[in-house]
Amino acid sequence: MKKENLKTPAILLNFDALENNIKTYQKMCDDNGKELWPMIKTHKSMELLKLQIEAGATGALCGTLDEAEACCRIGLKKIMYAYPAASKESIERIIELTKKSDFIVRLDNLEAAKMINDMAIAAGVVVSYTIIVDSGLHRFGLPVDKIVEFADKLKNMKGLKLRGLSTHPGHVYSATCENEFPKYIADECQTIAAAKKYMNDAGYELEYITSGSTPTFSEAVKDKNINVFHPGNYVFLDTIQLSIKKAEIKDCALTVYTTIISHPKEDLFICDAGAKCLGLDQGAHGNSSIVGFGTVIGHPEAIVASLSEEVGKLHIHGETNLKVGDKIEIIPNHSCSTANLCSYYTVVKDGNAVKSIPVDVRGNSFKQI
Repeated sequence: MKKENLKTPAILLNFDALENNIKTYQKMCDDNGKELWPMIKTHKSMELLKLQIEAGATGALCGTLDEAEACCRIGLKKIMYAYPAASKESIERIIELTKKSDFIVRLDNLEAAKMINDMAIAAGVVVSYTIIVDSGLHRFGLPVDKIVEFADKLKNMKGLKLRGLSTHPGHVYSATCENEFPKYIADECQTIAAAKKYMNDAGYELEYITSGSTPTFSEAVKDKNINVFHPGNYVFLDTIQLSIKKAEIKDCALTVYTTIISHPKEDLFICDAGAKCLGLDQGAHGNSSIVGFGTVIGHPEAIVASLSEEVGKLHIHGETNLKVGDKIEIIPNHSCSTANLCSYYTVVKDGNAVKSIPVDVRGNSFKQI
């Protein structure tokens, strides 16, 4: 089917751009002797994860236990869960994942560690973990000078096994231009180096030092201490990455295809894609450089100024040739949010819609009752 004949709104996946992004980031890992365990909360699709594995990814970082279980079902062995767990139900799932794969949970507090340890011992398993190090995001994680103290408290817990250290320099998304990147890359690499030294000096052997974000990746991947990287957004890229010069329009693989349905004023058009397609994200962690709710490809004069649930307002600055009935593509601000709002991607290649790829591991994917 020709792309122009698709019903709108539709979430399009430019397959050539997707493949190029996967190959580019994998090559950077390969060239620097690193493992790539992509963060799969970006696409939430086992078919896309398989493409990453075929390109050379050796594991996955998961944002939900649904994702981790889906990875296990396709036979992936190296599976990491990005956050601590602290409910009986979640820990039971972690124990089952441990039985079936090389599963690693991340920890940063004693309470969750004790809960997992006690249930692991009762189940006759040992759960692997990495300690989360705070490299500047101030969300999860311990400061560098508290890492050894925390490890010491956990080392006699027979149901837990220390595998290494993990961090996420997510505060890089507060950057408004590429000139600010060196600070965030330094935060990531220097924090990990210091934490590793503290742990080594205290006698701890570390198998994995893991980190990653798409904006810091190209430089951090050269770091001698980090051996596993977890970029996620790189498969799609988006307006946030455009705003900090980490992508060009041609690199952005995920777009929202929408029709202009109204022209109520000279400088205003309305399209049939709203917040339920584009999301309301205008930049994570304080980024103020984003204008509007997406980038209209081929129409820099059009700003996606506001969104209702099912429609969006495009304000026009200057001349335009847009008219009612036109179909346009919009790069979302945050592709991860758009991906989580749809049930499948419509794959476009050479101007044709060739197939659909399911988004099969969205949040709360599995019925409980």
